[in-house]
Amino acid sequence: MTSGTIRVLIADDQMMVRQGFTVLLNAEPGIEVVGQAVDGADAVTKVAELSPDVVLMDIRMPGTGGIEATRVLTAAAGSTVKVLVLTTFDLDEYVYEALRAGASGFLLKDASAAELAEAVRVVARGDALLAPDLTKRLIMEFSRLSATPRSPQKDRVGVLTERETEVLTLVAQGLSNAEIATCLVVAEQTVKTHVSRILVKLGLRDRTQAAVFAFDTGLVRPAGH
Repeated sequence: MTSGTIRVLIADDQMMVRQGFTVLLNAEPGIEVVGQAVDGADAVTKVAELSPDVVLMDIRMPGTGGIEATRVLTAAAGSTVKVLVLTTFDLDEYVYEALRAGASGFLLKDASAAELAEAVRVVARGDALLAPDLTKRLIMEFSRLSATPRSPQKDRVGVLTERETEVLTLVAQGLSNAEIATCLVVAEQTVKTHVSRILVKLGLRDRTQAAVFAFDTGLVRPAGH
């Protein structure tokens, strides 16, 4: 982010959606829309050209959709861009796939201007789950629907210390740093340090992906499992 300004790219096949979000976000302090893309392939090209911090990515677009574009963007070597997927309803089955593909959160298309701006800021920071109740529900649902934990991923848990594993479990349950600190009876700064180390060790970009990892590996299981 240059001078604290969050650079945003909007990818949606509907021109009115792109223009509407552009107007709303450009009116917010510290946020600048640097470009628009009409589909997933265009989004990948524009990210390379414009280096945004956050991409607002529609899931359903003709041609290359939002999920495939998210996978390409987050898998690119050295990539730091965060993807916030846009959906029309919060239990969209494709949102599960988008989170697993590397998205940092999701937002309903009918969100208010304040909700939109806050979502962009949260995703840019990478320090909290977006809409914890909804995101947690989605993560638990796709975990319930998925097959057995992926063994190659499961092996990666071994690089964490016992305390880091404990912190990761609590992150996946949607707890904030302050709540984790209270739970473990440690300072909040200590929790922040643990979270940072977890992300580095596992090669993850933010807390949302840490939560996805925890469910994907079976470290945390949905209720009733």
